[in-house]
Amino acid sequence: MDSSNASPSTNPSTNPSTMPGTTPDIGTALTAEQAAVVIAGARGRIDELDRRIIDLVRERMGVSAEVQSARMTTGGPRLALNRELEILARYRAALGPQGTEVAMQLLELCRGRA
Repeated sequence: MDSSNASPSTNPSTNPSTMPGTTPDIGTALTAEQAAVVIAGARGRIDELDRRIIDLVRERMGVSAEVQSARMTTGGPRLALNRELEILARYRAALGPQGTEVAMQLLELCRGRA
């Protein structure tokens, strides 16, 4: 079949969902080249998100250290277990059961050294 007779939805050169820099629908069939472009773009976005997440975790660690220091300066405990339970519940509600695991790791990172 002549490509000039192809409909826009089947002609990759005119279908915006298969153009470089766009993300096609999940059910859209891709050529290997199109898939490589989508994967490379998505991995770039993931790398940027990871960088931002790491920066935020480091910032959170610093803020947690401030809270712990202020609490201990007044004779309080370094950790507030009730507060940690609130955080665990928040992550579980937002992310499901695995959210609890994420929160546990985050809390462990932010507890600092005893």
